[in-house]
Amino acid sequence: MKLEEKQLNDRDARLVISDVNPPLINSLRRALIADVPKLAIEDVEFHLGSIGSEDEDKEYESNTPLFDEIIAHRLGMIPIPTDLKLFNYRDECEECGGEGCPNCTIIYSLNKKGPCTVYSGDLNPVGEANLRVVDDLIPLVKLEDDQAILLYATAELGTAKKHAKWQPTSGVGYKYYPVIEIDADICDNCEECVKACPVDILEFKDGKVTVTDIETCTLCKSCVDVCENGVIEVNGLDDKFILRYETDGSLAAEDTLQKSLEILDEKFENFVNMVDEI
Repeated sequence: MKLEEKQLNDRDARLVISDVNPPLINSLRRALIADVPKLAIEDVEFHLGSIGSEDEDKEYESNTPLFDEIIAHRLGMIPIPTDLKLFNYRDECEECGGEGCPNCTIIYSLNKKGPCTVYSGDLNPVGEANLRVVDDLIPLVKLEDDQAILLYATAELGTAKKHAKWQPTSGVGYKYYPVIEIDADICDNCEECVKACPVDILEFKDGKVTVTDIETCTLCKSCVDVCENGVIEVNGLDDKFILRYETDGSLAAEDTLQKSLEILDEKFENFVNMVDEI
């Protein structure tokens, strides 16, 4: 497998991967979606009743216009910064036996009084200021003048096989690497193919049709359909692919890719060992 980075930053990636086959590249796609773990809020403890204010002589009632279950669901979908080298799965943690400890969980507190809109940035990590949520402006609930919300939320590692809130990537997809061949000897320069291309990667220059950006080609073959002389031929290589994906910010795109490759390597090794045992 050969990997070429076309774009790789915190939130998105575009890679050219060669010397692979469709089943292998699809395994990588599935690993990016469902196998890479991340932190997400799993348990939420709501504190109900009256809440006093130190700044003013007023009491607030700890309730919101939304059901607690809806708020808990919204909290679960907030991207939580994840360092896979520091955290273990809670049910596999040897330090606490699954009870919850700094090695497998992060606790966030939320204490807001209305009137206001409560955002994800209002979550405060207990004891770990560097673990603040990735996106500050995800709205959670709108509080009225006499309303308040007080809760503690616990985040833990998981994968998207159990719930989508543990999915670190989105828009994961790949396509065959395009190959466009133009027979200049029989081309009559009608430019119909240039007009038909939906992504504008064909242009007429210096008396011939040329390709400006081969990797943007979607393999739609619109140019082939309008070319009556059969001048253009569009195909995709079956051993070279363009892979694209985005992350929600909980993990960097490079870390997500590295972890997915490690997971695949481990799975293949386990499979070989099981075959040997047979």
